[in-house]
Amino acid sequence: MGGKKKPSEAPENKECYIVIFYSAALEALDELDLFGVKGGPQSVIHVLADEVQHCQSILNSILPRASTSKEVDASLLSVISFPAFAVEDSQLVELTKQEIITKLQGRYGCCRFLRDGYKTPKEDPSRLYYEPSELKLFENIECEWPLFWTYFILDGVFGGNAEQVQEYREALEAVLIKGKNGVPLLPELYSVPPDKVDEEYQNPHTVDRVPMGKLPHMWGQSLYILGSLMAEGFLAPGEIDPLNRRFSTVPKPDVVVQVSILAETEEIKAILKDKGIDVETIAEVYPIRVQPACILSHIYSSLGCNSRMKLSGRPYRHMGVLGTSKLYDIRKTIFTFTPQFIDQQQFYLALDNKMIVEMLRTDLSYLCSRWRMTGQPTITFPISHTMLDDDGTSLNSMTSTYSLVPSVRVEIHLPRDQSGELDFKALVLQLKETSSLQEQADILYMLYTMKGPDWDTELYDEESATVQELLTELYGKVGEIRHWGLIRYISGILRKKVEALDEACTALLSHQKHLTVGLPPEPREKTISAPLPYEVLTRLIDEASEGDMSISILTQEIMVYLAMYMRTQPGLFAEMFRLRIGLIIQVMATELAHSLRCSAEEATDSLMNLSPSAMKNLLHHILSGKEFGVERSVRPTDSNVSPAISIHEIGAVGATKTERTGIMQLKSEIKQMTFAFYSFLSSSPKSPGPSVAPSIGSFPSAYGQQTSKDRQGQWQRRRRLDGALNRVPVGFYQKVWKVLQKCHGLSVEGFVLPSSTTREMTPGEIKFSVHVESVLNRVPQPEYRQLLVEAILVLTMMADIEIHSIGSIIAVEKIVHIANDLFLQEQKTLGADDTMLAKDPASGICTLLYDSAPSGRFGTMTYLSKAAATYVQEFLPHSICAMQ
Repeated sequence: MGGKKKPSEAPENKECYIVIFYSAALEALDELDLFGVKGGPQSVIHVLADEVQHCQSILNSILPRASTSKEVDASLLSVISFPAFAVEDSQLVELTKQEIITKLQGRYGCCRFLRDGYKTPKEDPSRLYYEPSELKLFENIECEWPLFWTYFILDGVFGGNAEQVQEYREALEAVLIKGKNGVPLLPELYSVPPDKVDEEYQNPHTVDRVPMGKLPHMWGQSLYILGSLMAEGFLAPGEIDPLNRRFSTVPKPDVVVQVSILAETEEIKAILKDKGIDVETIAEVYPIRVQPACILSHIYSSLGCNSRMKLSGRPYRHMGVLGTSKLYDIRKTIFTFTPQFIDQQQFYLALDNKMIVEMLRTDLSYLCSRWRMTGQPTITFPISHTMLDDDGTSLNSMTSTYSLVPSVRVEIHLPRDQSGELDFKALVLQLKETSSLQEQADILYMLYTMKGPDWDTELYDEESATVQELLTELYGKVGEIRHWGLIRYISGILRKKVEALDEACTALLSHQKHLTVGLPPEPREKTISAPLPYEVLTRLIDEASEGDMSISILTQEIMVYLAMYMRTQPGLFAEMFRLRIGLIIQVMATELAHSLRCSAEEATDSLMNLSPSAMKNLLHHILSGKEFGVERSVRPTDSNVSPAISIHEIGAVGATKTERTGIMQLKSEIKQMTFAFYSFLSSSPKSPGPSVAPSIGSFPSAYGQQTSKDRQGQWQRRRRLDGALNRVPVGFYQKVWKVLQKCHGLSVEGFVLPSSTTREMTPGEIKFSVHVESVLNRVPQPEYRQLLVEAILVLTMMADIEIHSIGSIIAVEKIVHIANDLFLQEQKTLGADDTMLAKDPASGICTLLYDSAPSGRFGTMTYLSKAAATYVQEFLPHSICAMQ
């Protein structure tokens, strides 16, 4: 059943309230003894601080939206202000308030949300649900609720804003209804009279409304009385909210994170002392016992177990940094737990010491911003043998990096017996004789696939040597030398469990990001839009990776990094609603191929051999939108080591991040572009014709003010990056919504985004953005997708013209191809040959057009503007051409 359920008395805002209630319940339950004074340790509820903070981060990521299906909801006032005071970020609070005022406020109060049909003249009271197609009927005639002005009064009182209090008290007095004995009563809502609906449609907020519903509305009446008492000084804010949670009056304490460094052994202690670092060993801090984070997870999972009541206890959860940064008193023994990322039992990230430092830095930053408990957080950080150099006598990549050992694929000769069957004994003999770790891994993979993990190879005479055991042994060897390509390869074969993979996936989804794994198009590319159990998630990734174990494990690794950045730098994901991990991996390899000037196969090998810290660094540079370079470097201390890769920022070159996602200059060039439309039409209404700009006369200027050879390939690379990340200009989806109102739909490679979508969704809904992306993502080539985005931007400029229609079903790819033809024609007249004008075989677009800046004489927007004008000229008013 479609549409939105008709709400009862309380405004509907499910997602935000679920998060708030869950967070509040967790905080209230922490340390609660279910049996009161008669209870004991076994009846006390313990809540993980990380779960409370997770709820807070989800709430912050939702605002100022109310949910995926609403742009904003007036009931958020009770979330950001009295009574919840659930948001500490004052800027986010103010932004949410302004969204409510701008989009929802009217003459009689605020409507609850856009297209709310409750008690409007267009509502059918006989049905429980609204149909999606009828939601547009309620636009501009939503009922207005005086209730929400009482929240603004209370917000002003708690925030000390006397002007706001006075403004809304005066506004509220004008809509109150006098009851018996002159008592002012607050009505439930004000509705447009049935005979005035058309007038209100045409001129919103001009028709006099009539009160409807309950009189008084008890909820609103009580808040009105409370606000009046507080505004007139009869009640103080502290009497209503003893916790004094109003963000503006609660200074944030400075958090000092204590890091306790311990040595795993006496030997490591001596090495550290030689470096001037005096620490104790783990044994010396007794009676405090040091344990890994997984032990704490097991302890929590055992809480609540009761066989008599058939209670299994709480689910096993990985411990966050808030949970491991405090001391625990367990059965009269003090315990401290090391951070989760140090655990090396499963995933290989902890084998990279530079990655450990990165994760430690991330946790320190997170603790400083999220610690709300009493006392200071303490991170226990043990130094182990794996953090030392190969000679075991000095510190390792806490200060330096491991070198890169490229993966060399070995062609294996498969021995067969007389019947043509594989000779597994001869294969085992080949395994025994080869010294190549890569070849050993390939042979074991074949044995794993054909004979199974438990097949005994009989490689050792005195003890068993199953395929699983030999792979585990080989994993240890490649782990010691940090051969990252083989580490990932064998991890995939052994199905090494990626720590907290399902939690990383859930964290990304909870921030309103959809995920895809595998390469486009569908059904090869799999979409993840809801949390999945670990086993289901890994099976889906394996399927999308088409049997490539290295790609499968790398996909999981990238997902973990994305979740880490989402937690600490959510701004990296602005205007991205779908994270396509397969394309991200592809573009990472392409970046290496371009920068290192190597083949695609060599670039893939180089990517797989990046250390986890370098992989995370490369991902960050791609997400950040900054210019960066990738170079080969050789460690001077070891001439036998193969080249390593250095990733570094090189500063802005030619465009900012904003310009990359649509070119900021367009804001100042819109008038010029519009003039170009009409000049072009008036000069030749039937054919493309020559450019309105004077010819430059030399082919190198096709880069649009970028004649430097160093910048060749720059714009194609940028389009490829933005297309892979689904990055679009700010406000892009709202502009698409406006375009759809002036045509029957947009077609992309045969898939249509119909104009009926605007009747079902408002322009700012996340659901609408995801819907637009689902059509754009049918295009597998990232740079081609970005040209389509630029073409749609041109259409948005046309939609701003005051005309009724710009077409029926607009084929966006046709506009791009018309622009491509115009570009080719003009470049040929300037002397370009077929070699210089080579086309991308997948899309048929000239590579030079991909590599042109959006603005300028030979910019893509120039050709797209001409192409769009040609495509839709029959819908443009002829009078405009006559005026030119």
